[in-house]
Amino acid sequence: MKLRVVCRKLYDYIRYDLKEIAFPSSLPDPPGYEPEPKLTIKQKWHVLKEASRLYAASWVRDIGPDLRPEEHKTEAAEKKDGSKQETEMSIVEELAVAARGGMETLRPALQRVYMMRASAYRDALRAFIEGYQEGIKQVMEERENSEKDENQGDKTNKSV
Repeated sequence: MKLRVVCRKLYDYIRYDLKEIAFPSSLPDPPGYEPEPKLTIKQKWHVLKEASRLYAASWVRDIGPDLRPEEHKTEAAEKKDGSKQETEMSIVEELAVAARGGMETLRPALQRVYMMRASAYRDALRAFIEGYQEGIKQVMEERENSEKDENQGDKTNKSV
């Protein structure tokens, strides 16, 4: 009898508890949740076909003048009969154009943005430090002047 109980408990432990310890189950679904029905093979094929079409469309081979304006500036200048008219793009426009070109064009644009931000932060920090040092100098000068005035006032009171 005792061997049977021990074997059953060991069996239950392996069957239920050990499985739950090794591979814990997720939380139960909330009430009212209905799992989505599984897709048929035809539906899976349609999803795969559409995803691959969209993926292939994302690979742009002929990048136009919007994505690489440096290469097309000479062509545009020739078309305008030598009149060069450069337009400054804002940072957002530049990033939008670079994002359309993929990672190879986006990385240099992001690096320029980060370098601009870093230089602006560095300049602001320098200006703050300079202003802080000037403020400290003014306070120290005021203290020295007030100490001199007090010392001179003490000397005149002692001599009287």
